Amino acid sequence: MNESLNQMKKIEKGDALAQSQNLIEQNIASLREIFPALLVEDGGGGYAVDIELLKQLVGDATLSTADEKYGLSWHGKRQARQIALTPSTGTLLPCPDESVDWQDSNNLLIEGDNLEVLKLLQKSYNRKIKAIYIDPPYNTGRNLIYPNDYQDGVQAYLEVTGQIEGGNKLQSNPESGGRFHTNWLSMIYPRLKLARNLLAPDGVLIVTIDDNEVSQLGVVLREVFEEGNFDHVCVPVIHNPRGVQGKNFSYVHEYAYFVYPAGTKAICDRKIEDENVDWSHLRNWGSESERSDAKNCFYPILVKDGTIIGFGDVCPDEFHPRQTEVVEGISYVYPIDKAGVERKWRYARQSVEAIASMLRAKQTSYGYEIELGKTFGLYRTVWNDKRYDANDNGTGLVGDLVPGSPFTFPKSLWAVYDSLLAATGNDPDAIILDFFAGSGTTGHAVMELNKDTGGNRRFILVQLPEPVEDNKKFPTIFEVTKARIKAAGERIKAQSPMFTGDVGFRVFKLASSNIRAWEPEPSDLEGTLLANAEHLVPGRTEQDVLYELLLKLGLDLCVPIERKDIAGKAVHSVGGGALIVCLADGFTTDTVEAAANGIVAWWKQLAPAVDTRVVFKDSGFADDVAKANMAAILHQNGILDVRSL
Repeated sequence: MNESLNQMKKIEKGDALAQSQNLIEQNIASLREIFPALLVEDGGGGYAVDIELLKQLVGDATLSTADEKYGLSWHGKRQARQIALTPSTGTLLPCPDESVDWQDSNNLLIEGDNLEVLKLLQKSYNRKIKAIYIDPPYNTGRNLIYPNDYQDGVQAYLEVTGQIEGGNKLQSNPESGGRFHTNWLSMIYPRLKLARNLLAPDGVLIVTIDDNEVSQLGVVLREVFEEGNFDHVCVPVIHNPRGVQGKNFSYVHEYAYFVYPAGTKAICDRKIEDENVDWSHLRNWGSESERSDAKNCFYPILVKDGTIIGFGDVCPDEFHPRQTEVVEGISYVYPIDKAGVERKWRYARQSVEAIASMLRAKQTSYGYEIELGKTFGLYRTVWNDKRYDANDNGTGLVGDLVPGSPFTFPKSLWAVYDSLLAATGNDPDAIILDFFAGSGTTGHAVMELNKDTGGNRRFILVQLPEPVEDNKKFPTIFEVTKARIKAAGERIKAQSPMFTGDVGFRVFKLASSNIRAWEPEPSDLEGTLLANAEHLVPGRTEQDVLYELLLKLGLDLCVPIERKDIAGKAVHSVGGGALIVCLADGFTTDTVEAAANGIVAWWKQLAPAVDTRVVFKDSGFADDVAKANMAAILHQNGILDVRSL
């Protein structure tokens, strides 16, 4: 006999058999079966009853429609909107030692919570991003959702990632929970609001998603990127031809939303490879296709040995040839169909030579047919190229580049490549942002695209350092991102030695501000004043402070920075003199003049095209007299914007 049948199962506290019938659960189950629309998420993981809808279902005629409008509503939407408006108190710390080609690269790889990073990028990259490509969590229930119920986002981020002790943790989002869709919507909504601010006037947003949230995402996108001002196209992408077994269907596709300004040519035409050229008749057919409809489109095309060698003159009205006339081995082909009807070519005689390279002569049973090869065309609304298979060009590729990678199904490189080509094909200097970077496919695609087109596109990748369990080589997802971009760049250089484009990146990490907040201790005001005499956080470097200034002043994080020693002090010029920074200590009334005159001389040499701002460290001055003298000398020489921190 089966041993398990002889075992006696103990009834534990909390088991259904140890308590009375849960009438609330029974009522909820009944309502979900009969009137599922009545139950709405209550914000605490449970359900509430929509009283207004209940009234409507029982025929209450006193209902008001004043608050009805098209859109998507969920518990927490107002808070999600407010979170997007709350400024960040953080900064991005430069990490040259973790970077590749720090000095010369214009690519950015940022470790941090993308919500806070998007806030920090607002000034420097407002309306400058040509393409945003994101592959957010698909809300399958296993994905980790970053909590948004906090005031200090940087503090919560540091707690979540274990950099400081705290109560915030990454959380799973089970489908059985009452906030399954709400959690996901509250996560994506503020990020999309911030992303819109960064998108250029002709920029394109591309968001990939699966069936779990495709409907909700479509409505949210239409709210953030409102219809009328933006066009929205949802493209199914066949990314897994083998299929993923579902309950009743095998899923072979996902979706890519393309959102771009209405009325603009934001999506470039696709290039059709030679072996897949779309051929069509140069001869017109259908309505208004006869010779009399455009007489200047009736002329012979000269063919010899199957090759087009020239074009004849427009035929006079009284001339009526056969479809093909042969003279001294040269075939004169006219736009006459196999029924003998005189039609016309699609291009007039004065225009046809400009497209000669796109034409070919094809032998038919009744003579030659002249065909037009279409090498460029509109992208189609279903993408099914075999290159989009994420098994071969995602999982296999990443595993080859980064052995030991924990990614099981990353995006196909070529699906991202074609998306970015569509969005930036006419802008070889585009800035491309991905704030759900994952394995770094977007950065890899940008480098491949530059190699193939000769462009200088830049990427900004943002990735949360989400822990990877039982993986000593890659303790966080960010480490995988970094390793993949480095390996991809090395492979591109090895395979294309003539390519001189940028395959490096600068690493930055989200952290609390370098500037200390004023937090007085009421019981020890004197000690607080002494402790806050230095405004900068202990342990932070000049470089850390310098890059925070770039963010706060709205300068590109890759803007050129020069350093010069003036009167024994390190002075930095940013952007050709747009910003001059000196964070040195020891400015006294005796040393200020030499330093000030040296700064003025360098400023005149740089001759910036914009007004210059000069920034010092407040505690670097011995007293207010030294500080006033510095400002006076700079003002007298034309530098009017002088600040201290």
